[in-house]
Amino acid sequence: MSLKLGIEGVMLNVVSGYAPQVGCELKEKERFWSELDEVMESIPTGERVVIGADFNGHVGEGNRGDEEVMGRFGVKESNLEGQKLKKEECCEEFRQMLRQALGGQVVLPDDWKTTAEVIRETGRKVLGVSSGRRKEDKETWWWNEEVQDSIQRKRLTKKKWDMDRTEENRQEYKELQRRVKREVSKAKQEAYDELYTRLDTREGEKDLYRLARQRDRDGKDVQQVRVIKDRDGRVLTSEESVQRRWKEYFEELMNEENEREKRVEGLNSVEQKVDKIRKDEVRKALKKMKSGKAVGPDDIPVEVWKCLGEAAVEFLTSLFNRVLESESMPEEWRRSVLVPIFKNKGDVQSCSNYRGIKLMSHTMKLWERVVEARLRKVVEICEQQYGFMPRKSTTDAIFALRILMEKYRDGQRELHCVFVDLEKAYDRVPREELWYCMRKSGIAEKYVRVVQDMYERSRTVVRCAVGQTEEFKVEVGLHQGSALSPFLFAMVIDQLSEEVRQESPWTMMFADDIVICSESREQVEGNPERWRFALERRGMKVSRSKAEYMCVNEREGSGTVRLLGEEVKKVQEFKYLGSTVQSNGESGKEVKKRVQAGWNGWRKVLGVLCDRKISARIKGKVYRTVVRPAMLYGLEIVSLRKRQESELKMLRFSLGVTRLDRIRNEYIRGTAHVGRLGDKVRETRLRWFGHVQRRESEYIGRRMLDMELPGRRQRGRPKRRYMDGINEDMKLVGASVEDAEDRDRWREMIRYFILLHGKLPFRTYAYLRP
Repeated sequence: MSLKLGIEGVMLNVVSGYAPQVGCELKEKERFWSELDEVMESIPTGERVVIGADFNGHVGEGNRGDEEVMGRFGVKESNLEGQKLKKEECCEEFRQMLRQALGGQVVLPDDWKTTAEVIRETGRKVLGVSSGRRKEDKETWWWNEEVQDSIQRKRLTKKKWDMDRTEENRQEYKELQRRVKREVSKAKQEAYDELYTRLDTREGEKDLYRLARQRDRDGKDVQQVRVIKDRDGRVLTSEESVQRRWKEYFEELMNEENEREKRVEGLNSVEQKVDKIRKDEVRKALKKMKSGKAVGPDDIPVEVWKCLGEAAVEFLTSLFNRVLESESMPEEWRRSVLVPIFKNKGDVQSCSNYRGIKLMSHTMKLWERVVEARLRKVVEICEQQYGFMPRKSTTDAIFALRILMEKYRDGQRELHCVFVDLEKAYDRVPREELWYCMRKSGIAEKYVRVVQDMYERSRTVVRCAVGQTEEFKVEVGLHQGSALSPFLFAMVIDQLSEEVRQESPWTMMFADDIVICSESREQVEGNPERWRFALERRGMKVSRSKAEYMCVNEREGSGTVRLLGEEVKKVQEFKYLGSTVQSNGESGKEVKKRVQAGWNGWRKVLGVLCDRKISARIKGKVYRTVVRPAMLYGLEIVSLRKRQESELKMLRFSLGVTRLDRIRNEYIRGTAHVGRLGDKVRETRLRWFGHVQRRESEYIGRRMLDMELPGRRQRGRPKRRYMDGINEDMKLVGASVEDAEDRDRWREMIRYFILLHGKLPFRTYAYLRP
């Protein structure tokens, strides 16, 4: 609610409001701040504003560093709402300083170079410049004013003693040193007590996970690899040689094409009028951009545009229209910083085991998102592509392959599968092939030239543990870390495989991961060879070492598969999109892998789960959000035959008890507020089944479930099938297949069953902090 008053010729706006409480949903809180922003934007510039509102925010005690926006006598404990309030004040200060730098203007200047420089300079004044992560073994987050003052006095006393080595000065320094140690110990203990108290609140969730990540890093012997091997395997130790090696590797990778045939045929370009960029397109792209991400060389994070609100939307819309019209983006956007990320496999000192991720301008990424949204409306990617496509995910591809293998297992028929991967797929896409595929897909020539401009004169540097390399050009491949690259890659693979791919599930692709299936070995052997020829003649190389062959219901003498004269490795299990599939159609190995993944996740948060000062409820929450999701990945179509003991081992270890304490499992789960793993698996399995049943009949999951093959199941005890587990689950819940058509009813039935069946007793023990 707002009130406008005219007082002695001055217009005064009084704004009143009441913010949602701490426990309200995030959407409701965001709606409040959006409405407040709309009210503030509706007030003309030059009029005075007074905001009187209850923001439900605790800003903490003391105002050091925030003297201009708060007093010294706030509530001692701060919460997220208070931090949000201080952030809003910081945003407002940023806007005011930016307005001053622009000479009182409300509208940003049209020139990108001027605007970018003004934003950077204003950001340095208001926010300062980060010095990066803290140095190792340097923990100062708990320092207060008293500790800082005491340490400063100690340093001055030390200098005094160094200049005049008298006994009096020495005794003064030693006494002050003992006093500082006591004050430091006291301040550290008080800070940790406050931290553990805050972790028990809803406002302390971010601190909890930040603490877990920090303790995981502190527990590692080596956090950065400062030495690397050259191409001959010799270890390089000097900073100059390590930088040269990183530059040499990535410069070669991103500037050398694979051998390919030059195209002789031409394509008629699609010359059509392109609409101007609209404000709503920019708003949608801005909404999709996540905050808190590393910035590119221009040092302008997306938070700047979010902070500036409608003024930023108007500027970006105007800027993007100028780029669209001129087909030339700012030179600053062409630069990037490449960060090597270890793939967690192979030699850690080998450059080939690192994936280079580019840190690019956030404003360019916004421009890419606007262009991508338009291109997706024009280009229709084939149904066999599951990577980065709307309404598709890894689960769809995994589900289709597992059900297909199960059907052939039950019919006692052979199914041959070849898994194909491409070498350095993103980094080796020929640019000429990219432009050709865009034109062949029917994309307007204007957009083709815009994308060409994004890759024109692109340059990058490598940021490694020992510093930053010299800049070098990039003339081959797609940008890793770009918002547009996944779509462009899917489009290229779609065009290159047009003549060789079959319908799903006989061909399924997830970006560059391809699986080819067939009923006969001869046919499946011919298909990969046709794929290899179609891709390699256009500069995309199939990896011989990563290609693997699997046969379901293999009979004696079924043979092997060859690719370009080389025998493809034959396996009994394969990790497809993170889920292990077996040649016998079962899922026992996948369950073991999921348990192992759960333990790996548990070890990453070990610093929190095994801290006796953190309550069991908080430990249970960390377990539910970090450990359990890793165990449940891909288990939507897996039936657990027996009870899994790993969960209780983790919970007992976290709570500091053993089986010798003779505490019932129900009390362990109840104290940690963690339900049974089997119930959670049942819930995700039924939820996925309902999703499949509500999809259209052409959907790959529905087609696989309805698929019928001739043949009889083998004698003896029948193998457990996917629908066997689903029927058992529905019987327990009291639901039918018809109930799945109604999403709300289906979800309500599942939740009611889990709530009723998963209710656990709660009991507190002397050594189990609730």
